[in-house]
Amino acid sequence: MHILIVDDEVLARQRLIKLLAKLGYDVVSEAENGEQALSAVESLDPDIVFMDVKMPGVDGVEAARSIAELDEPPAIIFCTAYDEYALQAIDAQAVGYIVKPVHEEQLSEILQKAQRVNKLQRAVLSGSIDTTIKRKHISAKTRKGIELIAIEDIYCFIADQKYVTVMHCNGETLIDDTLKELENELASGFLRVHRNALISIDCIVGLERTNAGHFEVVLKNTDFRPMVSRRHLSTVKSVVSSL
Repeated sequence: MHILIVDDEVLARQRLIKLLAKLGYDVVSEAENGEQALSAVESLDPDIVFMDVKMPGVDGVEAARSIAELDEPPAIIFCTAYDEYALQAIDAQAVGYIVKPVHEEQLSEILQKAQRVNKLQRAVLSGSIDTTIKRKHISAKTRKGIELIAIEDIYCFIADQKYVTVMHCNGETLIDDTLKELENELASGFLRVHRNALISIDCIVGLERTNAGHFEVVLKNTDFRPMVSRRHLSTVKSVVSSL
């Protein structure tokens, strides 16, 4: 589990880091305010974010609401010296709320709760929900009218802010679908490898590590190599090894 700590107080961050290390968790980064938190979530793709509430600039509640709107948000746990923000925490879709000073037993319990798989996730993982691909084409509105892109011709979908680009054998096309919608519908044939990338399993050739230490997926018939985030690396390795 990769964890991001957001708090404007250095001592508070250090105390939480020590407690998490004692419990065997990896803190990937720290942030001092909501703006830094949003940037860190985008670049580091943590699994869990411990978020203070009262911070200068963008506060914790506002930052948590923005994070919750992402296609694949991390779990948010509010960690604050104040106990009157519980309702706002629920509104921001936080999975937990703890009041400082944090204690080891309390921290362990809330981390276990954050990792708990819910009923819908269990259904998808067990295969009891039908995840077969329903459509044969992706439609896109272009200057030529409606363009149909065959699913079998698609290498990957790449999200950039509000836009999603389909990379296929005939080029690149912008579409209106969100990456989350595509992931839900095309789950049996496409694999999420990063917050911003969904790739065709049939197009996977292998996995390579860059000089910078990042992993990239090698795809058939294209030089484009989507980066794999740490959150998805174990799943991607498992899929690659089974090919």
